[in-house]
Amino acid sequence: MAGEGIQESRLVRWGLIAVAGTFLGLFLLLPLVNVFVQAFAEGWSGYLEALRQPDTLAAIRLTLTVAAIVVPLNVVFGVAAAWAVAKFEFRGKPLLITLIDLPFSISPVVAGLVFMVLFGTQGYFGEWLLERDIKILFALPGIALATLFVTFPFVARELIPVMQATGSEQEQAALTLGANGWQTFWRVTLPSVKWGLLYGIILCNARAMGEFGAVSVVSGHITGLTDTMPLRVEKLYQEYDATGAFAVASLLALLALLTLGFKTCLEWQQQRAYERAQRAVKSADAPSS
Repeated sequence: MAGEGIQESRLVRWGLIAVAGTFLGLFLLLPLVNVFVQAFAEGWSGYLEALRQPDTLAAIRLTLTVAAIVVPLNVVFGVAAAWAVAKFEFRGKPLLITLIDLPFSISPVVAGLVFMVLFGTQGYFGEWLLERDIKILFALPGIALATLFVTFPFVARELIPVMQATGSEQEQAALTLGANGWQTFWRVTLPSVKWGLLYGIILCNARAMGEFGAVSVVSGHITGLTDTMPLRVEKLYQEYDATGAFAVASLLALLALLTLGFKTCLEWQQQRAYERAQRAVKSADAPSS
């Protein structure tokens, strides 16, 4: 009976692995491989020629610029919000947590429409901005704002559980020993949550470079000016330039793979650090036992 139970569990385990592997192969790996196959359909020279198009280079620069703006702002907001939620009790804390999660429950297209209502010509601030010749929509500020909205939960959501798990005893001890607030943050709080912060930065950067819905609404699709890489892929495909579309898509896919690899490397390093700490604790307890 025991052998039958073990055999049955093995069958179930391998069956689940087979189902998961088949699903990943058909719906993840196969499309990903197809992107690179289509991108290099005209050879390496055709691939490079597609990426050298001025409008494509402009889309790449804009995407990197938006990520460079959005990620640091998300780090500042995420750390501040996570610190407030995890370390303090205050009125309105549930509301703050709800607002952090809000972009997860709202379609990015709806978020883009909200910015249109706020900053469009007929919007609440449209006339005021027009009088002062300040351009938000169909320009870099609008794209950055829309991307910021859809990405700001990532850093905070990675840090909140980490900070809650570490507790506040270390900070209290540092304050008792005479450290001020900034010294406590830089020397105690930040080192204890560095892995969670790095995960949040990686995920935020990946979403910022790959965002389509909200950016599509506020960008205006101006070729060479407000097209990001995802928008450029759509436009090239609609223009029947399959090689160019897949070439840009391959860059996005490559960035996603690099992000995944970096995240896996960080997880491996974290696991090794945890195992070293566990061994150090066991070796310290060994003489006393």
